[in-house]
Amino acid sequence: MGLSPGAITQMLVDGRNGRQDALDELMPLVYDELRRLADIYLRRERPDHTLQATALVHEAYLRMVDQTQVRWQDRAQFFGLAASSMRRILVDHARRHRAEKRGGGEPKLSFDERLGGPDGQDMNLEALEDALQSLATLDPRKGRLVELRFFGGLTLEEVAEVLGISRATAIREWNSAKAWLYRELKG
Repeated sequence: MGLSPGAITQMLVDGRNGRQDALDELMPLVYDELRRLADIYLRRERPDHTLQATALVHEAYLRMVDQTQVRWQDRAQFFGLAASSMRRILVDHARRHRAEKRGGGEPKLSFDERLGGPDGQDMNLEALEDALQSLATLDPRKGRLVELRFFGGLTLEEVAEVLGISRATAIREWNSAKAWLYRELKG
């Protein structure tokens, strides 16, 4: 991406302050990074998945810029919300697909090493969503941390910045959340 994080932040602030054209100008500038996130998500989906990366990016972006309650702060928050939006779109898509198949063909994804699971272990996207919702109910900050780190692809430094915590706290809570999710998903 050829634009500095500060320039992205300024465009988001301009958009927050009512300058709609700033958000319109932002899309072409962040598209490659959003597309990279979408590709990562879709690689984790079932092989016959019908949603394409371009459609996922566009739907997520439209959902994000249509939100009137969002107080855009910076690049990390933007990509965190993009990740969250893409995750929700994929979960909704998976639920619709499963309902159509009456329970068959549940989407699987690998328990990524970032969560500390063994390579090749499959898990259901809906099971991960349910576990993440449970974690967020027990500890909202850890739930948000996992969402930003695992789904958003943010570094621990970026997560710490978004959440307003120290890097050491982010590391500690990330390790705790990974262990909790692993136990929950192992079940």
